[in-house]
Parts: sequence; structure tokens; C-alpha cells
Amino acid sequence: MARRQGFVPGNMNNMLKQAQRMQRQMEEKQAELEEKEYTAAAGGGAVEATVTGKKLLTKLTISPDAVDPDDVETLQDMIIVAVNGALSQAEEESDMLMRNISSGLNLSGLPF
Repeated sequence: MARRQGFVPGNMNNMLKQAQRMQRQMEEKQAELEEKEYTAAAGGGAVEATVTGKKLLTKLTISPDAVDPDDVETLQDMIIVAVNGALSQAEEESDMLMRNISSGLNLSGLPF
């Protein structure tokens, strides 16, 4: 059976150790992210939303000036923008950290 070019069986242990180390790092970073809070505002700060890294809304602040009984739709839109902005921040940071961790994994020696 021919060996595929670049694959060295002795490197398998090193790759497994590297994968385990990366998994631990990912778990640690994920736990850190879940504890963080992300805040975004809309309407010039009239509405502010805070979410956790678990993507749970934990705080919503609405300025009394933003409450207009004749224009509820604008307030609803500001709430949506603020919440989505905070969620987007959490998602972007999570993606960036995971990319940084996984970029260190060298898979070039695998036979597939």
C-alpha cells in the first residue's frame, strides 16, 4: 500500500496532542465569552440593549424621550436595531477567537 505524500505516521501523536490543546483552548475561550456582555445602542442612544456571550438579552434601556404613543413603530425598530447590534458584537468576537485558535492547527500532514 502506497503512502500518501506528506503523511508521516509518527506525527499522529503530535497532531492529537495539538488537537486536544486546541479543544481545551476553545472550551476556555467559550466559557470566557459566555460571561462577557455586549451593549449596542440605537436612535442616538435612545434605546440600549445588553446581551451576554450566551446571546441572552439581559438589559434593555429605553429613554422616556423615545416613547411616543403615536409612533410605536419607531421605538420597535430601535429596539430591534440595538438588540441585533449587541448580538452581532457577541457573534463577531466569538468567530474571531475561534478562527485565531483554529489557525494554529496544522493539518497539512494528514492523509486526506
